[in-house]
Amino acid sequence: MKTRLHNDDWGYESNCYVCESRNEHGLRIPFFHDDATETVTAEFELSDTYSGAPTLVHGGVQLAILDEAMAWATIALAHQWALTSRSSAEFVASVAVGVTHSVEASISSIDGSRIDTTARILDPDGTVCTVATASFQAIGEATATRLVGGEINKDHESYLRPNR
Repeated sequence: MKTRLHNDDWGYESNCYVCESRNEHGLRIPFFHDDATETVTAEFELSDTYSGAPTLVHGGVQLAILDEAMAWATIALAHQWALTSRSSAEFVASVAVGVTHSVEASISSIDGSRIDTTARILDPDGTVCTVATASFQAIGEATATRLVGGEINKDHESYLRPNR
């Protein structure tokens, strides 16, 4: 089963560049938690508004998509609010504008408050285009609440609990 992940579930407003559907200047990519594969996934197709080299998605935009997928993985898979502390990427093949690609992210390991993640962008044939790894620093509910400027909706606390 795939569960749609979106900021409204948490009880605060967001203007996330990558995932927020109301951000008219953003990418508006919907992310999902795939229970069967224990991954966070999304599909996207970007116009040349987001190009770097002609016909190719800018590398920085790819990094933003990968980071967002891994951040959602810390929530949906590791059940923690977390902030990126370190990341790296390898650009293996081009990501073309006007072509539907997918991104998938998973948890590699958890060591105390450090959550290691991995993500990749795939073309329609399943060819890996970009691979990223990142370490996230888990933050507590009090810090998360302070950052969002309000209370976090407890209706979805199943995603936000200590590691199973």
